[in-house]
Amino acid sequence: MTGTATHRTSEPSGTPLRVGLVGYGLAGSVFHAPLIAATDGLVLDTVVTANEERRDLARAEFPDVVFAASPQELWGRADDLDLVVIASPNRTHVPIATAALEAGLPVVVDKPIAGTAAEARGLATLAEERGLLLSVFQNRRWDNDFLTLSRLIADGELGEVQRFESRFERWRPRPKGGWRESGDPQEIGGLLYDLGSHVVDQALVLFGPAVRVYAESDVRRPGAAADDDTFIAITHANGVRSHLYVSATTAQLGPRFRVLGRSAGYVKYGLDPQEADLRAGARPGAADRPWGEEPEELWGRIGSGESPLTGGGAPVRSLPGDYPAYYAAVADALRGKGDNPVTAFQAAAALDVLEAARRSAREGVTVSLPA
Repeated sequence: MTGTATHRTSEPSGTPLRVGLVGYGLAGSVFHAPLIAATDGLVLDTVVTANEERRDLARAEFPDVVFAASPQELWGRADDLDLVVIASPNRTHVPIATAALEAGLPVVVDKPIAGTAAEARGLATLAEERGLLLSVFQNRRWDNDFLTLSRLIADGELGEVQRFESRFERWRPRPKGGWRESGDPQEIGGLLYDLGSHVVDQALVLFGPAVRVYAESDVRRPGAAADDDTFIAITHANGVRSHLYVSATTAQLGPRFRVLGRSAGYVKYGLDPQEADLRAGARPGAADRPWGEEPEELWGRIGSGESPLTGGGAPVRSLPGDYPAYYAAVADALRGKGDNPVTAFQAAAALDVLEAARRSAREGVTVSLPA
């Protein structure tokens, strides 16, 4: 939806909204559950998983949580819930989101919302027809580097941006296995749809619609079945060119961002610290240190004609990363106090680019998109 969605209940403003979380793997346990629990106005009510080990992990952190073995159990008690969060494998996103909306429940879906832009727009239309919130978890919009770059661009510090380079690279020479690295197209795995969902979304947020897409996508590692080294070039309608890299085979990591403007450039190395902190058990709101802060030696640098590797340019203090802001915005939207932070239509626009990139890499062509 493009604006504020209506909510199916009339909970008093002081009553927490009850959340059902489908899936307690990496996405559910590391990202969604901790962020939901840290958000004023939300409470983690139910976790859907039949895995006893995962239930034990969830129970250890959230002793009052209720468990369900399948999403279907939620539809029978839809009146007890105010939001369903879908953090299950990619291939399940569309059917579970459809069932939740048909049961009258607002929905958050982890990225990618679907395998195709058409499916994403179909879900968006269903949510509009039902007057329900449908939001997509694009947490990387609240990375420290992205927030900092957004401010620099808004303040005109770079001048007119001409090229945006974004890298989400890792060094994982051996596949870990699992559905994310499966070659089965039904699984919607591979880095193009995983990390590519993030870098494409960020590029579109910063620079607007894409009109041309070119991509190269490879399977580099022995034993791998899905793309693990992909490059995407986007020409935006405003003339900015985005060069986006996602890889699991990068022995020497490049800068996370290299942004070249008419007046200056900005270079930033290193990843936002929030994912690593969440994986290590840190939680937003803890008193030991501010959330999302990074040390000064990781700040990016801005300048013209100098190399940041030799100390050129001026350091730019990184704004704190703020993943909790996503669910705070969702809670506000459910109460009619704000807009959906990431709409399904925005996610569909990113999927248009990902589908074009997949075609480009397969056929060796540049793909044009409607203006």
